Amino acid sequence: MIPIDPIAPSWLRADGTQAVMAALDAARPGGSRFVGGCVRNVFRRTSRDDDDIDIATQLAPDATIAALAAAGIRALPTGIDHGTITAIFKGRPFEITTLRRDVETDGRRAVVAFTEDWAEDAARRDFRLNALYADLSGRIFEPIAESVADARSGRVIFIGDADERLREDYLRILRFFRFNAWYGETIDPDGLAACARQMQGLDKIAAERIWKELKKLLTAPDPSSAVLAMEETGVLEQVLPGAEAGGLVALCEAEKQASLSADPMRRVMALLARRGREVDAMAARLKFSNEEHRRLSAWASAGMDHVAGLAPRDLHAAIYAFGPEAVADRAVLEAAQTERTAELAECLETIANWRRPVFPVGGDDALAAGLAGPEIGQALRAAEAAWIDSGFALGRAALLTLLKRPD
Repeated sequence: MIPIDPIAPSWLRADGTQAVMAALDAARPGGSRFVGGCVRNVFRRTSRDDDDIDIATQLAPDATIAALAAAGIRALPTGIDHGTITAIFKGRPFEITTLRRDVETDGRRAVVAFTEDWAEDAARRDFRLNALYADLSGRIFEPIAESVADARSGRVIFIGDADERLREDYLRILRFFRFNAWYGETIDPDGLAACARQMQGLDKIAAERIWKELKKLLTAPDPSSAVLAMEETGVLEQVLPGAEAGGLVALCEAEKQASLSADPMRRVMALLARRGREVDAMAARLKFSNEEHRRLSAWASAGMDHVAGLAPRDLHAAIYAFGPEAVADRAVLEAAQTERTAELAECLETIANWRRPVFPVGGDDALAAGLAGPEIGQALRAAEAAWIDSGFALGRAALLTLLKRPD
């Protein structure tokens, strides 16, 4: 047994954690333990506390529900076929899963059988650093050798045979790179080679699952090394055809210099060519949300010229036409490509602080000026262009004059 660090994580002492574990222990003393990320991250000494507390239990799903109900804790059967119940305590979820072993796998999903054997449950997990368990007193259980050492050092090593683990669920290929992006110090060459051998299996995985995993990967503080390894093995081309990692490397460096937080959508932009057709194809392939597609399309718009080095007046015009988010995306990526990050902070401050003015005339004014039919739209567009060219200085009276039909 290895005790958790003397400075115990706050989740271990939290009221919700104590209440849920007390309910489970009342039904089967010592039969439930924390598992996965919340335990692993104690050894990684992460600065953040864990929002997700996962619990493994020897209780069957119906017994888990009964134990929670007896304690007055709401239980939701969120994945009951796979043994998962979500407990809700004062609005906070706790995912509780019965110990399992795989009966049948096809690379996408598994048929499982419930077990009471901790070693069986550990053996079906992906990486050794994720196969750590802890009880409420802080004791660590390590059914898979080297799990604690891996968690401490950031080694992402498959449990058992890497190819077999991947054939069970091909999404683990992306999880391998994601965990390396977040925790890995050096990438395990055997695991990398297995990912290269099995990458065709990603074609079996639903696009939504691939995109969800990619977003988690691209949210890491600096995923560039992991993405470079994806490129080297061909996995990047497999999931993002035409993508190149070099732009992401430059973007991550620019983010550091400009103290920008990770933005997975902007990092996707760094991987892609800025061409609308390719952006649309990628959005369709990975089933981006409408908002995600809109943002990528705005960044890729052929109508927006370069924004790096623009005077405030021209920058305001770009923001008015394309929106602050698209202009900020373009500014950050151009700064990364040109290594001109010194001017980026001022540009982003201008984008953040400028408020888009409202065009002070409209259709009713055009009608009142005697215009009709297509000439209304033509006149309004011409007036708006003049207003923008003036730096938005032309007032309503001057714009109404522009709407008057020539005698």
